[in-house]
Amino acid sequence: MSETAIISEVAPRDGIQSITGAPVTTEAKIALIRACYDAGIRRMEVGSFVSPKAIPQMAGTEAVLAACKTMPGLESTVLVPNRRGFETAIANGADRLGFFMSATAGHNKANLNRTREESFAELAKLVQDTPKGTLIRFNLSCVFHCPFDGVVPEAEALDWVERIVALDPDMEIALADTTGNASPDQVGRVFRHAIRAWGKRFAFHGHDTYGMGVANVMAAWEAGCRVFDSAAGGIGGCPFAPGATGNVATEDVVWMFRRMGVKTGVEWNRLLVAADMAAAIPGAVPGGRMRAVPAARQAA
Repeated sequence: MSETAIISEVAPRDGIQSITGAPVTTEAKIALIRACYDAGIRRMEVGSFVSPKAIPQMAGTEAVLAACKTMPGLESTVLVPNRRGFETAIANGADRLGFFMSATAGHNKANLNRTREESFAELAKLVQDTPKGTLIRFNLSCVFHCPFDGVVPEAEALDWVERIVALDPDMEIALADTTGNASPDQVGRVFRHAIRAWGKRFAFHGHDTYGMGVANVMAAWEAGCRVFDSAAGGIGGCPFAPGATGNVATEDVVWMFRRMGVKTGVEWNRLLVAADMAAAIPGAVPGGRMRAVPAARQAA
């Protein structure tokens, strides 16, 4: 099989944001990004221009982004929650802006303290105002399940996807399993519908709370998705999604694709170095499986 899966590494942002206690230093974040870069990963979510009072671990994103700009070929995404974050990200040279809202009323209120209509109206204006040449990723959270509203009706989620699609003909859209409680058949149906209707512009963002992260990645792959978010060491979790644990581990996803003969451009042994580094961050709760498999650790 000669197809390629694109890995978008999210440990430096989504993996670190929910760590409580001592702050993760800017130097530690840059070291993790460098380790992932050395493993061959060329897309990363490196930070977020949010108030440090709201998400303390995202302090120092300006310095992190500046370091990323010294790594040739690295596409750096930063999340922007509002107009101020949008302007800061552009001023600091972010390669891709990450907009986000939720498909469900309950999570959007908890995460952003807004209705979905309020969030969509502001983000639509930001999409319109994005300078030409700056890439966009529109992240739609809780597409499959919500910690407040339960299983999301597929028609409701796809209605929001349709509205987002209409904002920009080229914008990448990530469909997120924020709680890790999606089922593979549900992921497959939603992605097949989205890709048939609006083309191959979609990414999958999965968590592994219930051990279905890799299965859901596979379901999205079989439906035609080719961009996948994952976190080295399986670290992460959403502070506004009670009970959600880490992102699906990059090493688990890469191992699966490797066994399938799908190219990722990731060097396995160097990825394990990055995964071990992420898992060792004080306060992080690592996940994933392949780091604990002796035979996998010995694979070239």
